[in-house]
Amino acid sequence: MKLLNFAFIKLTFCLVLGIILAHHLRPNFFIAFYSTIGLVILVGVYYLILKSKINRSPLFGSLVFLSTIGIGMTAYQLQDDTLRPQHYSHLNLAQHQSDVVFKIEEQLKSDVYNDKYIVGIHSINHTKTSGRLLINIKRDSLLTPFNVDDVLFASATLQAIQKPLNPFQFDYSNYLKLHQVYHQTYLERSKIFEITKSKSTIYGYADQLRFQINQRLTEAGFKDDVLSIINALLLGQRQTIDKNVYNNYVNSGTIHILAVSGLHVGIILWILNFLLKPLLYLKHGRFLRPLIIVVILWSFAIIAGLSPSVTRAVTMFSIISIAMHLKRPTNIYNTLVISAFVILLFKPTFLFSVGFQMSYLAVFGIVSIQPILYKLWIPKYLIPNKLWQIFTVTLAAQVGVVPISLFYFHQFPGLFFISNMVVIPFLGLILGFGLLVIFLALVSALPPSVVSIYSFIIQSLNNFIAWVAQFEDFLLRDIPFSLLQVIVSYVIIIACVQLYTTRNFKWTTISLLAVISFQLVNFYNLNNTLDSEFIIFNRSRHTLIGEKHNAQLLIYHNIDSTKIASDYVIKNYKVGKSIENIITNNLQSVYQFKGKTILTIDSLAIYNNLSFKPNYILLINSPQLNLNRLIDSLQPEQIIADASNYTSYLNRWKATCKHKKIPFHHTREKGAFIIE
Repeated sequence: MKLLNFAFIKLTFCLVLGIILAHHLRPNFFIAFYSTIGLVILVGVYYLILKSKINRSPLFGSLVFLSTIGIGMTAYQLQDDTLRPQHYSHLNLAQHQSDVVFKIEEQLKSDVYNDKYIVGIHSINHTKTSGRLLINIKRDSLLTPFNVDDVLFASATLQAIQKPLNPFQFDYSNYLKLHQVYHQTYLERSKIFEITKSKSTIYGYADQLRFQINQRLTEAGFKDDVLSIINALLLGQRQTIDKNVYNNYVNSGTIHILAVSGLHVGIILWILNFLLKPLLYLKHGRFLRPLIIVVILWSFAIIAGLSPSVTRAVTMFSIISIAMHLKRPTNIYNTLVISAFVILLFKPTFLFSVGFQMSYLAVFGIVSIQPILYKLWIPKYLIPNKLWQIFTVTLAAQVGVVPISLFYFHQFPGLFFISNMVVIPFLGLILGFGLLVIFLALVSALPPSVVSIYSFIIQSLNNFIAWVAQFEDFLLRDIPFSLLQVIVSYVIIIACVQLYTTRNFKWTTISLLAVISFQLVNFYNLNNTLDSEFIIFNRSRHTLIGEKHNAQLLIYHNIDSTKIASDYVIKNYKVGKSIENIITNNLQSVYQFKGKTILTIDSLAIYNNLSFKPNYILLINSPQLNLNRLIDSLQPEQIIADASNYTSYLNRWKATCKHKKIPFHHTREKGAFIIE
């Protein structure tokens, strides 16, 4: 059976296309909705008229595909909370403090200063309101954090989530929009009042269960680092993992084991099938076993937080379990596509989740490429055979995710196959043992010896990962990779797999054309680097200026020279612009760029007796000056102030420029200032 002959694959492509169109074009909801309803009715009418002839009707097929595209657009827009009249975005709340009643929906990873929560709003100023909000609460180590389903009251000022202030910086505001979060607020714990702590949703009960598990495990003697890995591996919660430990897993290429996904769910499914095998001897056992398995899997998914990876895995394995019960053969491609269709129909924004994309691409890589790799050499003995299977699975999964991983993270762990070959064989033991540990902890029957053994296993895992991660020469960093390169890379992978399978002229031609296209894309990207620009970055408490000429970047700064090489602002710009060479220098008083003169005035505030008139004036390090007099004297085109200045000075300068009717650019508000 040819892959694309399966109707659900075509329909899923149409659904994905509809979601993408809705995301980028933002069509009118009512036009999209009623058009889709009309198309669905038309499909139904044609089906009743044609019946047995539908397979030979291209018009019927076209209507079905258009209907599915419409369903994708409608499903995406139905998830858009801002279309609801009660959404808080329709209220005029800018710069006003409001009385807000909200319920905790999700706890995020805390930063240095704040605990972070996603909350659902119940009311604002005693008016029933809906919508989700990011709450930042000043950290207080003496107080316990809030829990899911806690209903709270506070007086808050809602603020728009700031867009990226530097080029190629991660757009956190866009990320939160995909989770229907459009504003945030900052609060102090002492000014928040609890209304109720009662649980009212299944997520609240799941959070309570996770809290009880952690409490019992802590009482049993598990320490912080071990406990955080148990939470990640078995409960899908990564908020408490130490930053260094997390980076070790990333750099070693084993971060996927900390995201509950198909590997974890597959192992749990195998354990459940083994434990529930006696049910097959009962009268209705063949019905009861898959039913119980599906219920347990979805309960586990809820406890793990319903992340895209675990939702995808549980949906897929639920379909497999049902198909096994119905005694129908399951094609893995069909199962994957059906699970994707179901998930995207109810959660269309998952399409833009990195975890969702990588989990599906990894599985497609395994089912498509692993059999080809495995057949290259089939060991005769058991242990080499198993090790070869693990290696080929790891390599196939890596091939599936490498292009998109380079696009998002711009690095490649060269020792991934070593770390995975050691970790994956023992992951089943770690998960199975961990589930037993949690069960014994909940029934207060966990022996200290078991705690010591499992702690040793987890600590050994962390130590091994840290050992692999220390070989930084094998970690390829800062690799520029564009979306075009991602698309062409997957065309090459698909074409090569098909060429190996069919070995015909058609796929040979497509493979060669794909490789040539990749070279053309590389040439296009290289040609795009042949430009120049002058940029004043937004860097808190410092001044950072860049002058780009083709693939070289000259940096002027007052940052510690030992830290400038790893500065995140420079790294993002370097990758985004494919910079090959970086030269650092001290700050200058005057810069010349494409006929424009930029004068820098620092804390000494010296600018008298100039022999030229600058086009731009950059204020840094809070100079004490009379801006009115400076403007009258030098008559610049624009005043620029970076993030090294005091806020009070910035507000005064902004008012002065407004009075003088001269443009004022503050990098903390408007982002980096760029002259092209």
